Amino acid sequence: MPASPATAPTRPDAASIPTPLQVFDPVARALELVGDRWTLVLVRHLLSGPKGFQELRRRTGIAPRVLSGRLRKLVQEGWVTRVEDGATRSPYAVTDKGRTLEPIIAAAARWWVHHAMEDGGFDTSEFTETSAQSILESLPFLLREDRAAKARVTFEIRLEGEGGGVWTVQIDRGACTVTPGFAEGADVRYTAPAQVWCAVAVGRIDPREARKRGALKKEGGRAALDDYFHQIPRRGAAR
Repeated sequence: MPASPATAPTRPDAASIPTPLQVFDPVARALELVGDRWTLVLVRHLLSGPKGFQELRRRTGIAPRVLSGRLRKLVQEGWVTRVEDGATRSPYAVTDKGRTLEPIIAAAARWWVHHAMEDGGFDTSEFTETSAQSILESLPFLLREDRAAKARVTFEIRLEGEGGGVWTVQIDRGACTVTPGFAEGADVRYTAPAQVWCAVAVGRIDPREARKRGALKKEGGRAALDDYFHQIPRRGAAR
């Protein structure tokens, strides 16, 4: 029986290809609403409480004109609102609608931790100006859930010098919270210059070396902060 002649692949008629708006795709629809580069970043910082324009600039590094435009858009779309507190410039606060983005923000952060940070696919020198506050407030996203699943431990972080302060880091059976202020009955206390803390946190200084030379002090129990959190790989260190 003779073979059937090969048929050329049919090319779709341009008229049969839908426009993006004619396709029901929940991912595409979601990104239309929150896909702007700064939407999730700004909402993330406002989830912990109202913040003013300059505070948001310090936390994000966004240029003033860009930040002003993004905040205006977020207010118009109902993700963010202005809070009247008697100040000349009322701070911004997340709305109930904005809080619905929290799971997406957490998932995006954890994706980066597991699929970008762990691979070491970035240059830690980019983070030389990272503040201690931003590192500490990111710890809930860096938590190793498997190691923290049964842990109940409270750390107090005392940082000195520019960018310093005091923070309480609590791990309670797989959940992590970070709050400013002293810890009542801390299990472990760390004390260091803020600059040293940042360098250790972004992998530029080995924590054991910092403790050896007295730049990083640890008091209390044996629990170690770095045991419970994903660590940024040190440049040149074996992975």
